[in-house]
Amino acid sequence: MLVIANLHMKQNQNIRYLSLTSIIICFLFYCCKSKNYIIYYNKVNEIDSIYRMAKQPEKAIKKYKKLFRKYHPLNQERIEEYETYIRVSDKYSKNFGGQKSLYRLIPLIAPYWRYKKEDKDFINLYKKYGIDSLNIEQKVAQWESKHDKTLIDSFVVAIGRDQYNNRSNSSEIFENDLKNAELLKWTFENHGFPSKQKIGLYYKDTFMPMDVILLHMADYDEYHPYFKTKILEYVKSGECPPRDYAAMVDRNNLHHKIPYTYGVYQGYQNITDSAKVNRNRKSIGLPSLKYRNKIAKDFSDSLKTK
Repeated sequence: MLVIANLHMKQNQNIRYLSLTSIIICFLFYCCKSKNYIIYYNKVNEIDSIYRMAKQPEKAIKKYKKLFRKYHPLNQERIEEYETYIRVSDKYSKNFGGQKSLYRLIPLIAPYWRYKKEDKDFINLYKKYGIDSLNIEQKVAQWESKHDKTLIDSFVVAIGRDQYNNRSNSSEIFENDLKNAELLKWTFENHGFPSKQKIGLYYKDTFMPMDVILLHMADYDEYHPYFKTKILEYVKSGECPPRDYAAMVDRNNLHHKIPYTYGVYQGYQNITDSAKVNRNRKSIGLPSLKYRNKIAKDFSDSLKTK
């Protein structure tokens, strides 16, 4: 009887242990899924200003390190926060995680690899830590191999339909945009947001600027409310860049002859209240108008020196 009682006790302990483990796993999964990247974007803007404006790189390194423990890093265009963290940490001999962090960066730069591989400073940084350009090529190839080829084919067709360089035939454009709108809705429901991490930026020699397709969804009031709500979810999840969402909303504002919400689309002429626009920008993780200009100028200057 004692043996049976002990067995029952052990079984109950195992059940409790498994239940507790399941709860912990579910909690961690929920936490990962529920992270709001708008908080991340605003934190990046704050840290970037510490580095760019206040000229306090070591303070910025500490804050980036803390942020990347909490959030899976992104590497936004122009700010390039994760790459900046690694480069500056290396410059000041701070521990950034060595090879592990460098390998973690590769998928983030992979959509731009055809340009990035020409960046000698980038390649030399990897060589310094024992990773040559062939290793990077292999990791980029592995990244590409995980893409959904059927989904890529669909968006190669979609970008061809969009005719973003020559939108002159209005009847054909209208028909094609509606097809693209339905493709986007289907993709959201079946695959989530078609980000650069899912489909890349290029397929062979076809350039696939997702922001252009999203922008043209602003032209159709029957679709715009859906996309305005749905894509904001992808901004929060870190899959859609805030700027792409903001440009779509601003373009729709322009169609209705109302002031820009975010001040992203076609200059600042349609801004009537910059303080309000800055609040709106912060609400989706964009830097202020003034700071955006500083980032743009620094980016332009950096291109001149290359």
